[in-house]
Amino acid sequence: MTYDWIIDVLFWIAVVFLVGVYVSWRATRLDRLHVRVETARAALDAALVRRAAAALELAASRLLDPATSLVLATAAHEARTADADNREFAESDLSRALRAVVDQPEFVGTLTAKGDGEGRAVLEELSSASAKVAYARRFYNDAVSQARIARRKLLIRVLPLAGRAPLPGFFEIDDDPPGI
Repeated sequence: MTYDWIIDVLFWIAVVFLVGVYVSWRATRLDRLHVRVETARAALDAALVRRAAAALELAASRLLDPATSLVLATAAHEARTADADNREFAESDLSRALRAVVDQPEFVGTLTAKGDGEGRAVLEELSSASAKVAYARRFYNDAVSQARIARRKLLIRVLPLAGRAPLPGFFEIDDDPPGI
């Protein structure tokens, strides 16, 4: 009889221990997902700043006509200085401005023929920066998706394992690269 009571107590201690380990594992996973979202956001911000800098470099290169340079410089400046609420709109405007500039007939050929290879270097930098924005946005949105899926789990909602961390939001912009 005494041994049955000890076995029951040990069983419940083991159950509580295993539940504690599982809850701890879920909380750690959720924390890692939130860190992944923050890291991906930092990479996305860096890619967006690099693309805006490349657009400003193209606008200031004197390889474009003044009106086109002004439109491109304005869109790049708006993208760099936009607040959090207007960032997606400003970045989409920059994407559209870049496509409007680069997709002009004979633009690439004319630009690469000017100068001493400066035009080609600026276009390669702009193309690389635009591609990195598209990749960074996809990685960020994937991280957000994974974090949101994890936060929908019953255990995460019942036990406040997310703490006070805000629910991450997707970053949706028009990031189709210009046809360089």
